[in-house]
Amino acid sequence: MNAKKDIFWRAYLIYFGFVVLMLIVLIKTISIQFEGGQPVFMSSTDGNVKMPTRTVKRSPRRGQILDANYTPLVTSISFFDIHMDPTVIKEKIFNEQIGELCTALTDLYPNKSAKEYELMIRKGRKRNSRYLLIKKKATNEERKKLKEMPIFKLGQLKGGLIDNQETIIRKRPHGELMKRTLGYVREGEKDTLLVGIEGAYNEYLKGVAGEQIEQKISTGWKKIGPITREAVEGANVVTSINKEIQEVAHTELLRQLKNQDAKNGCVIVMDVKTGFIKAIVNLRRDKNGNYNEAYNQAIGTKEVPGSTFKLASLMALLEDGKLTLTDKVNAAGVYKFYDRKLKDSNYGRGYGIITVKEAFEKSSNVFSQMVNDAYKDEPHKFIDRLKGFGIGDSLGIDLAGEPNPTLYEPGSKHWHGTSLPWMAIGYEFLQTPLQTLALYNAVANNGTLVKPQFIQEIRRGNDIIKSCPPEVLKQKICSESTLTDVQSCLEGVVKQGTGSALKSAFFDIAGKTGTAVVLNDDLTYGSTGEKKYQASFAGYFPAQDPIYSCIVVISAPSKDIYGAKVSGTVFTAIANKVYASSFKYHDPVNSKSIQSTALPISKDGNRYDLLSSYRALNIPFNATEGSPWINTHSAGDRVAISTRKVVKGTVPNVIGMTAKDAVFLLENEGLSVTVKGYGSVKHQSITPRTAIQHGVLIELILD
Repeated sequence: MNAKKDIFWRAYLIYFGFVVLMLIVLIKTISIQFEGGQPVFMSSTDGNVKMPTRTVKRSPRRGQILDANYTPLVTSISFFDIHMDPTVIKEKIFNEQIGELCTALTDLYPNKSAKEYELMIRKGRKRNSRYLLIKKKATNEERKKLKEMPIFKLGQLKGGLIDNQETIIRKRPHGELMKRTLGYVREGEKDTLLVGIEGAYNEYLKGVAGEQIEQKISTGWKKIGPITREAVEGANVVTSINKEIQEVAHTELLRQLKNQDAKNGCVIVMDVKTGFIKAIVNLRRDKNGNYNEAYNQAIGTKEVPGSTFKLASLMALLEDGKLTLTDKVNAAGVYKFYDRKLKDSNYGRGYGIITVKEAFEKSSNVFSQMVNDAYKDEPHKFIDRLKGFGIGDSLGIDLAGEPNPTLYEPGSKHWHGTSLPWMAIGYEFLQTPLQTLALYNAVANNGTLVKPQFIQEIRRGNDIIKSCPPEVLKQKICSESTLTDVQSCLEGVVKQGTGSALKSAFFDIAGKTGTAVVLNDDLTYGSTGEKKYQASFAGYFPAQDPIYSCIVVISAPSKDIYGAKVSGTVFTAIANKVYASSFKYHDPVNSKSIQSTALPISKDGNRYDLLSSYRALNIPFNATEGSPWINTHSAGDRVAISTRKVVKGTVPNVIGMTAKDAVFLLENEGLSVTVKGYGSVKHQSITPRTAIQHGVLIELILD
């Protein structure tokens, strides 16, 4: 008996022990669901064990970079890695629909046949594979189509489709267009590389990451509870770039680089009044002979400007009262300074006795003699005058990589006896193409030097969070008289000087050609025949009321070396195409024509449709009740409407009606209809009021 009681007590103890254990497990499970807790997996001070949790970042979508008309230049594209868990699909559904699924997969991704897809999925199901790869980097459109396929449309738990692994990739919809200026952000272990617009405005574009708590369960980490901090989407950066002008500049520069077999080149187009950059192109030839955007030469490469710098020399001479445009100079062709010589580009033959204006238009190197004679006893005055024009300082643009110009001064270790004459024609001085353009833009802008800018505004949704108005660097770089003189000289270059081949049939261009010998890759100038040249053209258009300034620089051309032929043709092509496509240059069509007061007369047709339209448009009309089909004609200040008779059993008259109404009326009477042409009915093959024979074909001619 005692043994029997002992067995019962043991059974009760085991039973109640299991009950207590189950209660503990149940209570603990419920507490885990509601508690959250810290990321620990250990006994706490009170003896409780907590499941590990962690706070994870939720990356926001990066903002877009847009052109001035809100066309995307850089955007974020979502891709999804598509997997399948074939083990969750019920046997009956799997066997009945696997063939349809695989056929649909082949239609979407034809790299595998339906049979290959089916074999792969069946093997995965047999091996209990729960993460079978279907497609890497599927687009969102493909993802939507996958969700509508047989089996997959049952969802992840019943259809096995796993599509929640998202990858966001930055995409430039227009390929190489402006690639280097748009730039990139590259995060490294120690620091982040910030390039171009992407880098300069990274803080706005990247947004603010959100946070959410995840908890570790047997199958991995699972989101629990609400998001602790919402992510803030990246703002959109609206650039000043006009995509149409950008495409024109890119195409024209690329064509000329290929024609000249040149090493590299760049183009910048700037809005004269605001300084907003409308286009910037940088193309360099790679080892395979292809041209692409490898480096932002326009804002980052310093080089001698050559004869385009003669504009600054002429401005200094005029502003300091050293010369006037009508003064005579002897352009002898060869100019000697100590043991060095300079020659004019016409093989040193010179141009004889000419005016200062003619010397500028012909780009004679007599400018070296003129500047040396004027400033040899006070060279610092020439340098100070250049600084007064804004030359020698960086422009302070927001994009990284702009160097300070190299402007030597008297007394420095780089200054010597021939520095002044050589600087007068654009040597012994280094600046970027953008810095060169800034001076020409100031001349076009009546002396106001504005800061070149690439960004108009930054927006988040409909809200403008940062605006970038034009910035003036110098209100006036020189006197009005000097401005008037140099503007006439720049026009003269194109009318009768070195740029005379660049005239436009539609408007006047003002600008200056430039050809400079630059260093070879071995940092030497090379001997005759081995010298490397840089051809450039800087100016603005239209000359009388400038809207855009532009510079074209092409390095190491193989066929020609002169700025007019090499770079000036690109400038003119851009100017002509921008002119042709810009509303700024053209009056609105019919702006001066006499506006018609005649009432619009519609085609004949259905009474209800026409009268409803007239009433909606407030067009007066005269009408009486009658047939549902009507004719319309003008009656002075209103539309007159008459009844179109339709006699049952005879062919209706559909002349003047639309095809839609005519076909409806004829088919309603039992005829078969064919239609040719567009507009209103001008001819019908069966005469009106002929007795109808059902099924007979009638042809309508529209015009």
